[in-house]
Amino acid sequence: MAILHSYPFCPHSRFARLVLAELGLEPDLVEEKPWERRVPVLELNPAGNLPLFIDDEGLAVPGARILAEFLDETWDESAGDRRFMPQNAAQRVEVRRLMDWFLVKFHEEVTDYLATEKIYKRFMPAELGGGPPDMSAIRAARTNVRYHLKYIGFLTAKRNWLAGDQMTYADLAAAAHLSVVDYLGDVPWDEDETAKHWYAKVKSRPSFRTLLADRVAGMAPADHYDNLDF
Repeated sequence: MAILHSYPFCPHSRFARLVLAELGLEPDLVEEKPWERRVPVLELNPAGNLPLFIDDEGLAVPGARILAEFLDETWDESAGDRRFMPQNAAQRVEVRRLMDWFLVKFHEEVTDYLATEKIYKRFMPAELGGGPPDMSAIRAARTNVRYHLKYIGFLTAKRNWLAGDQMTYADLAAAAHLSVVDYLGDVPWDEDETAKHWYAKVKSRPSFRTLLADRVAGMAPADHYDNLDF
């Protein structure tokens, strides 16, 4: 049985969960607290980052982007529209560019700040950095998310999905990260209806159901979080 080591509000873990669900794969979920860096996980992935996927043969596949590439390379050619990397070389470049935008740039400028300050630090011991949130980091993330939202709106005003006519890994990466920010109520959806409409399309997919059921202990989500129509 395949295993996915992940954390419910780690955006990279959410991306992995979305991708696996879209492909109809149901690994056993093992919750890992990112700040604990458990030795058994480090033995499989010395970098200690999440997610960590272990396939049926015991192969350890670390990281969101590596997992996406692994699944694309190993998934049966007959999968058709359940493949999320296009065949065309130029389109593949665009998907990879946008994956990098959200898995790296958006994470560094938005989700890493918000998830760490508002969620992780609530549960981390003081010696590992736990404690009150840094409001300057939160303010920076709230400022940064606005131009990312406008960029999503710009892309989806010209395309059916972020990278083109079909849903790709780019959409799943962006939605996974936004879902964490949305739980916290920090996405200014009223500033871009086009981006909001795109997110509603992704959010309404069956693969999103388990994400919408996640809860942070002692912290309720934004009122619209699990409302498919906002």
